[in-house]
Amino acid sequence: MANATAKTKYVRISPRKARLAAGLIRGLPVAQASVQLEFSQLKAGRLLKKTLDSAVANAETQLELRRDNLKVVEVRVDEGPRMKRSKPKNKGGSHAIIKRTSHFTVVVGQGE
Repeated sequence: MANATAKTKYVRISPRKARLAAGLIRGLPVAQASVQLEFSQLKAGRLLKKTLDSAVANAETQLELRRDNLKVVEVRVDEGPRMKRSKPKNKGGSHAIIKRTSHFTVVVGQGE
């Protein structure tokens, strides 16, 4: 059974927040997953939908599979590099601010 993969790297959202949207679509057919992400109020839903659409396009063009038969096999949100910034605080001190990034991986394949 062939699977198509799409990856999006260095997305400026915390992995913890992105995993909430990833949990919505895990194991669903592609049509339902797309609707779930489209009407989700999460920022990660909008970003993850782009990756899902890319994986579906890869399946259609490279593997010649039909969109109707596709299912979300795997959704993974990994942590990317952190951007470290600092903010001035009282008495000449500073406070670290960590801006987290994420890597999205979406795998779609033939559904039963």
